[in-house]
Amino acid sequence: MTCALEDPTLERHFKGHRDAVTSVDFNCNMKQIATGSMDSCIMIWTLKPQMRAYSRFVGHKDAVMSVQFSASGHLLVSASRDKTVRLWVPSVKGESTAFRAHTGTVRSVNFSSDGQTLVTASDDKTIKVWTVHRHKFLFSLNQHVNWVRCAKFSPDGQLIVSASDDKTVKIWDKNSRECIHSFSEHGGCVNYADFHPSGTCIAAAGPDNNVKVWDIRTTKLLQHYQLHTAAVNALSFHPCGNYLITASSDSTLKVLDLVEGRLLYTLHGHQGPARCVAFSRNGDYFASGGSDEQVMVWQTNFDGANYDEVLRLQKKEASVEQPHGCHAHLPAQVSESAEPLHYKSSSKDCGRSGGRPSHPSQTPRAQSQPPYTAPESGVPAALTNTLEHIVGQLDILTQTVAILEQRLTLTEDKLKECIDNQHKILQLPHSAAALSAISS
Repeated sequence: MTCALEDPTLERHFKGHRDAVTSVDFNCNMKQIATGSMDSCIMIWTLKPQMRAYSRFVGHKDAVMSVQFSASGHLLVSASRDKTVRLWVPSVKGESTAFRAHTGTVRSVNFSSDGQTLVTASDDKTIKVWTVHRHKFLFSLNQHVNWVRCAKFSPDGQLIVSASDDKTVKIWDKNSRECIHSFSEHGGCVNYADFHPSGTCIAAAGPDNNVKVWDIRTTKLLQHYQLHTAAVNALSFHPCGNYLITASSDSTLKVLDLVEGRLLYTLHGHQGPARCVAFSRNGDYFASGGSDEQVMVWQTNFDGANYDEVLRLQKKEASVEQPHGCHAHLPAQVSESAEPLHYKSSSKDCGRSGGRPSHPSQTPRAQSQPPYTAPESGVPAALTNTLEHIVGQLDILTQTVAILEQRLTLTEDKLKECIDNQHKILQLPHSAAALSAISS
């Protein structure tokens, strides 16, 4: 029995950059998207209708390689080939502070989850950590022997993952400032790496067309996807941890089901290499940018199943596995035609079909794999029932927290609206008095 999900759909696409789009990120308020480009500009795109489509932020003197909003959404950080990092206030056009961060191109910049620190990666072969306040330099990590393409904090801010042209992905301890492990299983340079939302796994991608997922606790390779026909330039985990999306120079985006270890969707839209991709903070949308200078905003849809129905189906037919995160029994190698190994999903068991659109303004449809049936697990029935119950309770708690967060956001928006209206009302008597004085 399966739950019906919909294909991802292209909601909007923006064009305003004058060169390739290199980086994209959503503001947590879901009202803005920031993009960086080889044209040296940052664009803030407005998602709300009937508002100005974008603002152009100019300050960098060379290509912008990376942009990211802080967790609060009040700051935006950018990294550039001009060797500087800039901090912007997204609501005030053009207001930024800059500091020289490296002696080479700054390829990547990333906020810690608490918004207090930044990590930067550069062609000068170093990774550096800074305070956001006053841009104070804290320390440098120096074991890479070639360009460092990417560096990201773990969700708890205690670890850093880095990807380099020296063919390694390294995990660093922020407190001890030591490299605690170096993964060297990529056949070539590594373009991009990031942490799974659980903080227990990392994914990395490179110009060898491959995507690999490792467990950082056991240092074992969990999954190896060989699906793209050209370099993989970026990737992004869905906030629930069950999906990974990749952007490739073969012009496609691919959505991977990490739980079942298979390709879920192939999306065609960009007319040339797809350079960057990112899920929104709530996972309802994702955005991509490419060498065609376009920014595309897609509605996820595939994670929209009713959670109660999913739990009911899971209790009825699932074999026992943890629903979130990556674990060592995931397949070591997956290709587009590979048989996935035993790993049940907490959110779906669906297969879709579709075709390829001829133009990005058309609604893209996805190519996907046949529905998956899990093999027998061989787990004792009593243990199965106990773990299923625990899994169900955890999923219910997760969904409850998500709903509370959404309601809190709506309440904050309404409160702000009420305060704004109150200010307008208080100003009315002054305006009326001024008009009366002029008329008399």
